[in-house]
Amino acid sequence: MTATVFEPIVGRYLNCEIGGRPHRLYVEEAGSGIPLLCLHTAGADGRQFRAVLNDAAVTEHFRVIAFDMPWHGKSSPPAGWEREEYKLTTDAYVGLVRDVARALDLDRPVVMGCSIGGRIVLHLALDHPDEFRALIGLQAGAHVERYLDLDWLHRGDVHGGEVAAGWVSGLMGPESPSVERWETLWHYMQGGPGVFKGDLFFYAIDGDIRDRLHGIDTSRCPLYMLNGEYDYSARPEDAEAIAAAVPGTHLKVMPGLGHFPMSEDPASFRQHLLPVLERIRESG
Repeated sequence: MTATVFEPIVGRYLNCEIGGRPHRLYVEEAGSGIPLLCLHTAGADGRQFRAVLNDAAVTEHFRVIAFDMPWHGKSSPPAGWEREEYKLTTDAYVGLVRDVARALDLDRPVVMGCSIGGRIVLHLALDHPDEFRALIGLQAGAHVERYLDLDWLHRGDVHGGEVAAGWVSGLMGPESPSVERWETLWHYMQGGPGVFKGDLFFYAIDGDIRDRLHGIDTSRCPLYMLNGEYDYSARPEDAEAIAAAVPGTHLKVMPGLGHFPMSEDPASFRQHLLPVLERIRESG
């Protein structure tokens, strides 16, 4: 019989302004110490960081914070959403991260983002390096080629959540544990209509940062990249291209892992994450 145990994660709703509009944002956190702000992938939510939030080796020194972006998970869209199309832009995403950090009164947090979150840390490194202690890009690439027809994600004659799960299933490592793999897919099946498509506007179009990478100065803010080898969306060679263009980047390619390392195979992922966090902690 399984014991009844509460996890050490606290979930609350944060009322704050994002982009000048009132929002009710769902936030989970655990631990204390250096703030570690976690950004989930396109079309999903903060549940992807469940294992990181529950890892005592992390929370002993880090205050881990994962929030659901507006329109995602338990964070509702802003008032009037029914009259607009959700479309994530670079400016809006950068503003979101900075607004949340300010609302939570975080002092130079570490930001760790995956996929679209891995892309936005590059923009943060370029335009706002002094606001962060360090930046960690998971499955980060400077751009992505359009390999899918995004219109399938928001049509009246298909189930967008099931299409999204079908697409991303091929991005996970083939040896990822079944339970974690299917939990990751379930998050995608629950996404709101048009939300995954709206996130991919940033990922596939607006967030392309290839021509600006040379402006990133890692002496002002350390940049770490952890990229799984089994990922055709953010390939190891894409991460290597960033490291080649940005001197001082710390890059590790993670064998066997795919596009969702923190949720598809948490046990393997932590072996790569813990040394990075220790290095950040020791650097002060």
